[in-house]
Amino acid sequence: MNSDNWVVQNLVNALDTWNEKLAEIWQIITQSPETFKGGGIWNAIVGIHGALQAIGYALLVLFFVIGVMKTCGSFVEIKRPEQALKLFIRFALAKGVVTHGLELMMALFKIVQGVISTIMRSAGFGSMQRTMLPSEIVVAVEECGFFESIPLWAVTLIGSLFITVLSFVMIMSVYGRFFRLYLYTAIAPIPLSAFAGQPTQNIGKSFIKSYAAVCLEGAIIVLACIIFALFAASPPEVDSGAAAVTMVWTYVGELIFNMLVLVGAVKMSDRVVREMMGL
Repeated sequence: MNSDNWVVQNLVNALDTWNEKLAEIWQIITQSPETFKGGGIWNAIVGIHGALQAIGYALLVLFFVIGVMKTCGSFVEIKRPEQALKLFIRFALAKGVVTHGLELMMALFKIVQGVISTIMRSAGFGSMQRTMLPSEIVVAVEECGFFESIPLWAVTLIGSLFITVLSFVMIMSVYGRFFRLYLYTAIAPIPLSAFAGQPTQNIGKSFIKSYAAVCLEGAIIVLACIIFALFAASPPEVDSGAAAVTMVWTYVGELIFNMLVLVGAVKMSDRVVREMMGL
């Protein structure tokens, strides 16, 4: 919105920052770790994952031996065909999980991405709607004199600061979820090797559940953005008969409240998912 008024420009710049961060969230949520930032981070993570597989194999044997010692009362029991077959199958499956852990994790991630795409299509949202400053406020602010504009400057500074801070808090939460995906992928061979032993298999189960929870955070974030878009579809009402400072204060206050709802939902997405999955 073109205007030479400082108050209007400040509010518009703050709303532009908010809109840019929302668009960035929409782009990140629908993106794969393999293509994020050109794929450079993913290549490094894959290299680390491959290097840790050697440690995972060593731990695989260790956890297997511990499991055998704790579940079998004697060596004679191990010689029983059904018990030996059971132990062999467990070891083979655990080795397969460590060897193909990256493929399994990416398959799980793609399933969740399919859920996210389905949510977006069902809601009819291809992109987030932009938040714009109402023309009534622009006209009222531009008609104010110098002394009338002094309280508007204070209101605008406070409102713009809140909007900008909320924008960065929200985008940091989304980036944090994406970086946790990288951390889980890099370290995966170590906790997955715990599947080799029955006493330690809960470590592997907890890891898989936690990784699935991080993936599902994307679906919760998308749902939060959709709910916010519908919640804020009707912009705050502007009383054209009120003073300019009252109009700006009322609009910015209600707008910040709506933004707080979205930021709170995004930040607690991990908590919501963990409560759903009993973590």
